[in-house]
Amino acid sequence: MPVTAHLCVEPSGARETRPPGGPSRRRRAETKNSAHRLEDAAGSGGLRMLEVLVLKIEDPDCFWVVIKGCSPFLDHEVDYQKLNSAMNDFYNSRHQNTEIKPLILEEGQVCVVYCQELKSWCRAVIKSIILSEDHYLAKCFLVDFAKYIPVKSKNEVESVYYSRPAKKWDSAAIQYFQNILRAATEVQAKLCAVEDDTFEVYLYVTIKNVKVCVNDDLVAKNFACYVSPRKNEHLHLEEATFNIKSESFSSKLNPALTLWPMLLQRKDFQGTKNSHGLDFLAQSLQHTWCKGVAGDLGPAAAVLVFSSLKNVTFQVSMATLSDQSDTESKTAQRLLQFLNPDPLRADGISDLQQLQKLKSGTQQPVMVLRHKIEPCLTIDSSPLSADLKKPLVIIVCPGWKKAQLTFELLGDYSMSSRPLHPMFLTIGLHKDEAKNMKLPRGCDVIVTTPHNLLRLLEYQSLLFLRVCHLVLDEVEVLFSEANEQMFAILDNFKKNVKMEERESAPRQIIAVGVHWNRHIEHLMREFMSDPYVVITAPEEAALYGNIQQVVHLCLECEKTSTLLQVLDFIPSRAQKTLIFTCSAAETEIVSKVVESNSIFCLKMHKEMVFDLKNVLEQWKKLSSGSHIVLALTDDCIPLLAITDATCVIHFSFPSSPKFFGGRLYCMSDHFESLTEQGSPAEQRDKKPKSVLLLTEKNASQAVGVLRYLERADAKIPLELYEFTAGVLEAKEDKKANRPLCRYLKAFGFCKDKRICPDRHHINPETDMPRKLTKQALPMFGYIKIIPCYISNATNYFGRIIDKHVDLYATLNAEMNEYFKDSSSKTTVEKVEKFRLYGLEEKTSFHRVQVLEMSPREDSWVLDSVLVKFIDEGRTGLVATAQLLHLPENFSALPPQAVEFIVCRVRPADNEIEWNPKVTRYIHHKVVGKLHDAKVVLALGNTVWIDPMVHVTKLSNLRTSVVDYNVRAEILSMGMGVDNSEHVEELKKLYKGAKMPTSEETLNQTP
Repeated sequence: MPVTAHLCVEPSGARETRPPGGPSRRRRAETKNSAHRLEDAAGSGGLRMLEVLVLKIEDPDCFWVVIKGCSPFLDHEVDYQKLNSAMNDFYNSRHQNTEIKPLILEEGQVCVVYCQELKSWCRAVIKSIILSEDHYLAKCFLVDFAKYIPVKSKNEVESVYYSRPAKKWDSAAIQYFQNILRAATEVQAKLCAVEDDTFEVYLYVTIKNVKVCVNDDLVAKNFACYVSPRKNEHLHLEEATFNIKSESFSSKLNPALTLWPMLLQRKDFQGTKNSHGLDFLAQSLQHTWCKGVAGDLGPAAAVLVFSSLKNVTFQVSMATLSDQSDTESKTAQRLLQFLNPDPLRADGISDLQQLQKLKSGTQQPVMVLRHKIEPCLTIDSSPLSADLKKPLVIIVCPGWKKAQLTFELLGDYSMSSRPLHPMFLTIGLHKDEAKNMKLPRGCDVIVTTPHNLLRLLEYQSLLFLRVCHLVLDEVEVLFSEANEQMFAILDNFKKNVKMEERESAPRQIIAVGVHWNRHIEHLMREFMSDPYVVITAPEEAALYGNIQQVVHLCLECEKTSTLLQVLDFIPSRAQKTLIFTCSAAETEIVSKVVESNSIFCLKMHKEMVFDLKNVLEQWKKLSSGSHIVLALTDDCIPLLAITDATCVIHFSFPSSPKFFGGRLYCMSDHFESLTEQGSPAEQRDKKPKSVLLLTEKNASQAVGVLRYLERADAKIPLELYEFTAGVLEAKEDKKANRPLCRYLKAFGFCKDKRICPDRHHINPETDMPRKLTKQALPMFGYIKIIPCYISNATNYFGRIIDKHVDLYATLNAEMNEYFKDSSSKTTVEKVEKFRLYGLEEKTSFHRVQVLEMSPREDSWVLDSVLVKFIDEGRTGLVATAQLLHLPENFSALPPQAVEFIVCRVRPADNEIEWNPKVTRYIHHKVVGKLHDAKVVLALGNTVWIDPMVHVTKLSNLRTSVVDYNVRAEILSMGMGVDNSEHVEELKKLYKGAKMPTSEETLNQTP
C-alpha cells in the first residue's frame, strides 16, 4: 500500500511567495490511521529508519513510497485490505442501482473511480480535466497504487475534499530529485512528523556505496531551504530534528562542503538565538576531510576568508565562533540554511555594534557578517555552468598529497551531484611538459599546487579568464612555503579580474586555513574585493582583532609580585581587567592581594553563583579614569558573558587552547578589523592587552606559547627563546628509543622538529651498523645490491650480495628443498607475535616475522596476521593457515633485508613526499635487478648510497657500460632537484654523536 510523503524542506524562495495564512503544502489523499502508525513507529525509542520503495515522484513535496520489510506500518495492511474490500462492496452495490456523479469536477478533487485494469474501485485525485461534447475525460491519480489512468466522468464518484495549490518547485530541482532516486540502490526514510495525513521525512539514498541525505543535498544545491516539522497531536517535535551525527554525515562529507575545508572539530560550541543563522560554521567542517578517508591530516581549519562575487567598496567583516554551543540539530540546520537563499545579514550594522548586541547569556556570539549573502536560487543561474569550456574552479593545495585527497573527494561527491570532471594537475620541471599540457574538455575543477599552477600559467596565461573561484586551501601554509609563487598567481588572477566584468562568471577568492597570519591580511588588502572573514577559534580572532600579547617569565613563587607589577594603578583611561585563576581558593587569594593594593576587585567562582547579579552590576558601573578588576575561574565565563574587558591577565595558565580563546574573547568588544586599525601610536594606546604569566610549571606549553607570540608579532623576551630551546632539547632526549626521523634520513633535514615525533640525533647505542652475518654492514666502499621492495623513489629495501659467499642464496635453496616434501609443511596451531615462520608464495618459500595479529570476532572468518618478509623488507597480510613451522636451522641467519637510501636528490617544489609517478617509474626500473653502489654512510639497518648504477658487462669487449644512474633518472623526470647538502648534514650528525669512526669513512666524497 503506497504512502504519501514529502521532504522536510520547501522550495527556495517559498517563504516569500506563500499566501498569507495559507497552508505550507497541499493536502493529499492518504490511508487512514497514518498518524497512529507514525506514533507506533516512534515508540519509546525514537524514530526508526525505514527502507522504502519509491513508486511515483511528482516533486520533493509529493512522492509515493511502499514500506519494505517488517515495520509497524505493515501491521495495518490487513485494515487496508478490509477498507478496500468494503469500499468495493459499497460502490458495486450502489452502481448496480444508480449512477452516481459528483456535482462539480475540479482539479485536485479526491474521488473514487473504477479501474478496468485492476478490476477494482480505487481512491484517486483528479489531476486534469478535458471537456468533450458529451462527457468529461479526467486524468486521475490512484493514490493507493501510484499510477495515472484516464476516466470518463460517468465513472467518478463522491468528492472528498479540495487541495490548495502547492508552492512551485523549480524544474531543475524536480529533475535532480528524480535522477538521484533513479540512481539509488537503496532508499530509506526517517520519519519526522505527520502533517495532516502525509508523512514528513528525511530521505536517504545509497549511490555507489555512498549514503546521502536528499534533504541536505537539495538545500546544499540551493533547490530548497529547511523548515521545522509541524507540531501535531500524534508526534510532538518542537524543533527540526536534524542531527549532525545522522547517517548522512557518518562516513562522508556532505557534497555542499566540497570546497569548504573543515572549520573545526570541537563539539562544544554554543551559539546565540539572534545570530542570524550563521552559527552553522561551528559544525560545518566538523566532518573531517581526513579521518575515515585518508588518515588524519592535522588540525581543523579556523580561518575562512572569501571575497564577494560583486565588486563593491572594500570592507572587512569580522566573525568568530564561540566555544560552547547551541544544540547540534540547530547548528547543523543553520549550516545548510546558509546555502539557501535566506539573507544572513542585511541590516548594515558595523561588526563591533553587532558584537555588542549579541549578548544573550551565552559565552560569546557565533559569528557576524557585514553584508547580505545571496546564493543562486537555481542551478541555471549558478556560476558552475557546463556551458563554459574552461575550468571554473581552481583549488590550490600546499602539496600533492593534499591535492590528491581533494581530487578523490570531488570524485566521490560527483556521485550525488552533476559530474564536475575534476583534474589533478601535476607538471614536472621540464618546460615541454607545461607547454604541451592539454586540459580535458568539460573539466570544471582543477586541483593542483602553487608551483604546478604557475608553470601552467607561463604557457596558458588565459587560464584565469573563465575561472570563477580561486580556492586557497591551508592558506597560511601556502604563503609560508610558496610565498613567491602564490603572489605571482594572485597577480595573474587580479589582472583578469580588472577586465570587463561578466555576470555569468563572477570572480571570487576563497582562502581557508588553520591559523591567522599577516599574509592573509595582505591577501585581503591587495587581492580581494569586499572580503568576508570567518574565524571559528577565538584565539585566532584575537590575532585578527589586534590584541596585544605580553608574556612575563617568572618562578611559580613569584607570580603574585609579578601580577602586581603588571597592574596599572594609575590608569589614564577607564580599565576593566580580568584575572583568570585555576580554582576558587586561588581566586580568593588573588582578590585579597589586589584589594590590599587599593584597587577595587570583584571575584567570581562556582561557589559564588548567588552573587552573579551583583558582580555584573558592579562591573558595568565604571567611571572614566577608574580601574576595576575581576578575579574569576574559567567556568564563570559563560555565566558572566563579558565582552568589554580591556585587559586579561592569565594568572593561572589556561588548560587548553579552548579556554585560552574563551578568555581572549572577553575583550571582543575591542577587537579591531583591518579597516579600523589606526596608526601604530594610536594602536599602542587603545590596544586591549593579554598578559600571560609563564612559570616553570608550564614548560610543556612553552613551545606553543612561543609560536603563538611569533604570529602575534609580540615582543618576545630573550629568556623565552632560551627556555624554549631547553624544553625542545629535553623533549628530544626523551625520543632516544624512537626511530630516526625518516625525512632526516632521506633528505638531511626535518621541516619541523618541534612537532615531529621521531628522533633527530644519532644514538650510539641503537645506531651501530647491524650485522648481516659475522660482519656488520659496510661503512664505506663499493657493494652490489638487489632492491626487493620500493618504498619511494629514493628509499628501498633489499639485499647486499656478497662477492664471495652468498649465505642467503644457500639458505633459500635449502628452504625450497626442505618444503618440497609435503610432510615438512607443518601448519602452526598457535601463532606468536614476533616469532619467525615459513610462508609459501607461488613457487618459493620465505621467512616471515609476525608483527600484528587481528582479533577473531567470527568463527567463520579466517584469521589474518601482519607479517614482515625479513629477507626482502616488505610487509603484508596473510592467513594464519598459510604460516608454516620453520626449523631452527633456518632461523639462525639474521634478517637479510637492508634499507637503502639514494643520496643528494629530493622532491621538487619543496615537497617532502615523492610523487607516485616517480616512485612507479623507479620501481619498474630497479626492482629485482643487480646494481652497483657506493656506500656513503651506514647506521643501524640503513645504508646511504651514492651513486647507484646498473651496469651491463660486454663479454666480447671485456668491458662494462653503465645503463643508468638512479639519481640521474629521478632528475630527468623533472620531479626531483639536487640536494647537495644531504650527505654533509648526515656527517655532521655522525660526528656530533661521537660514533667510532675512521678518517677514511668521514672524508669520502660522493
